[in-house]
Amino acid sequence: MCLLYLVVLVQLLATSGASQSGIVGGREAKKHSRPYMVSLQHKGTHCCGGMLIREDFVLTSGHCLESHPLTVVLGAHSLSKPEKTQQKIEVTRYLRHPLHLKYNQTEYDVMLLKLKTKAKLNKFVKLIGLPKKNGETSANVKCSVAGWGMVESETSASDVLMETTVKTGSNSDCKRVWQQHFKPSQMMCTLTDAGKGFCQGDSGGPLVCKSKAQGIVAFNYAPNCKDTRYPHVYMKIPFFMPWIKEMLNE
Repeated sequence: MCLLYLVVLVQLLATSGASQSGIVGGREAKKHSRPYMVSLQHKGTHCCGGMLIREDFVLTSGHCLESHPLTVVLGAHSLSKPEKTQQKIEVTRYLRHPLHLKYNQTEYDVMLLKLKTKAKLNKFVKLIGLPKKNGETSANVKCSVAGWGMVESETSASDVLMETTVKTGSNSDCKRVWQQHFKPSQMMCTLTDAGKGFCQGDSGGPLVCKSKAQGIVAFNYAPNCKDTRYPHVYMKIPFFMPWIKEMLNE
């Protein structure tokens, strides 16, 4: 059974936590409009999101390894209906960032999945572009996030891919709320003042800004994904580009 994990942030405002990221305040995505999206599944059940960055590699969150073995599902819109567009590929290597467990589960929360066979690229399955090293996304930039995670108060993953538009926040916005748990060098956030963002079930999915993946869904306030007091946090992909390139070239 695949669980929707809760990563608790100890001693943060006494009650707050972080969740494996569903989409709140969103809408159903147009079918196959995000051909880079990945559903990571354990024994046929959706656990996490991810993004296809090379025919044989998926980028996702490190804590998604809590369920394994994982199967990568590409070209999906509905997870319950048979779709000829889908490709299901086994994972042969789990390359979690070496510092992820050395510090804590909210830092260096990045993982690459090496696929057993290469994905067949077509109009339903495509790669997503990655940013350059040390690139920055300023505050108040419109971005989007998508996934099959929990929607509103539901207790299970969404059947269809959901999406929503969000705005990036400043490092000071994030740091003020998340305090020592927010690391500006490796993390970025989006504001929740419009009640939009992710929830449980979407960890590892991309934050897309100007057609490139800038962030990896990481954590938020688990008791209420729509709580406007808590920015939603992502791993900052530009920070991890040297490591990603090194792993791809092994």
